[in-house]
Amino acid sequence: MKLHEYQAKQLLRNYQLPVPAGIKIDSPNEVLGALEHLNITRGVVKAQAYTGGRGKAGGIKLFNSLQEAQELTKSILNMTLVTKQTGPQGVPVDSILIEEASNITHEYYLAILVDRVDSAPVLIISPEGGMDIEDVAEKSPEKIMKIVLSYGKPISDGQKAQAAAFLSLEKQEKELGDILQGLYDVFCAYDAMLLEINPLISTSDNGLFILDCKFDIDDNAVYRQIKSGGDQYAEKNKAEIDAKKWGMSYIALEGEIGCMVNGAGLAMATMDSIKYFGKEPANFLDVGGSANEEAVAKAFEIISSDKAVKCIFINVFGGIMKCDTIALGIVAAVKKVGLNVPLVVRLEGTNVELGKKIIDESGLDIVSASDLADGAEKAVSLLQKK
Repeated sequence: MKLHEYQAKQLLRNYQLPVPAGIKIDSPNEVLGALEHLNITRGVVKAQAYTGGRGKAGGIKLFNSLQEAQELTKSILNMTLVTKQTGPQGVPVDSILIEEASNITHEYYLAILVDRVDSAPVLIISPEGGMDIEDVAEKSPEKIMKIVLSYGKPISDGQKAQAAAFLSLEKQEKELGDILQGLYDVFCAYDAMLLEINPLISTSDNGLFILDCKFDIDDNAVYRQIKSGGDQYAEKNKAEIDAKKWGMSYIALEGEIGCMVNGAGLAMATMDSIKYFGKEPANFLDVGGSANEEAVAKAFEIISSDKAVKCIFINVFGGIMKCDTIALGIVAAVKKVGLNVPLVVRLEGTNVELGKKIIDESGLDIVSASDLADGAEKAVSLLQKK
């Protein structure tokens, strides 16, 4: 689940972290009221979109008058923001953050994220803020420091001093330490996967401010973090959103064989088998162990809607979800959306003979498979014949 910058900064303000004053607006007509409320004539207009690199893409602009702020707001609201993350299709901009300007003397990079290697949250810092951290890591890895943190424990004084020394902020060690601890408190309180500050800035009066914030919350914690205002469907395509609403796990891949499977382990084995026989899976779709006939039909529709899919392989081991339920869902879905590509079905488990009978008597052009390897091989073979 992702938060827009204005939402993330509000959470940081709640923890008394130093964030420039700002107001989110949706129309150029709101600019005057925003500037009056902030009591500014000079500031920054910032596109609100779930992507980094907004400044390079023209989504962040400095203004020096009301008229300029209105013109920039109108221009950015009408743009499609194209960044390295979005790809050439870009993302629309629906809202703007108007913020007071800051007198920047230096920019730093801070991030807290979950590191799967260390099985712990880690603090990443760099004196090279305002840049893509990937570029810094590639060109100047010595300018990045990683500090491993511990859940349930505050950042130690030694770690704070280590960070201040690396960033050459010894004179502001106390202020930096308070910011780091506040960010870590927010990170833990909101089940974050990533809390990125790029940049943290020092100002002409030696203050430190959080100028930008990227905030991603663990999807598994959506049920208790929904009040954060984040979007659990951010950056997901229609197929992923539809699958999630039906309680299914779906990930689009780059192959041509669509997969419908029940159980993550079986899904992985299915994809491995397809690759073993020389082709690539088009998706990971796990309908789960308790899907009903309607959910199975919906899963088939989701796979069929992918134009990259040239063959479909359904591989189900019936347990709680019986094979006849799967078969009825498959037949209903094929009759509803049609069958424009080869379809291979492998059923095993509870009510398997009844499930096979339903498919055999459906009159549909469905290829049956005896086991996983047989199904994967038949799917690949049918794809090669197209």
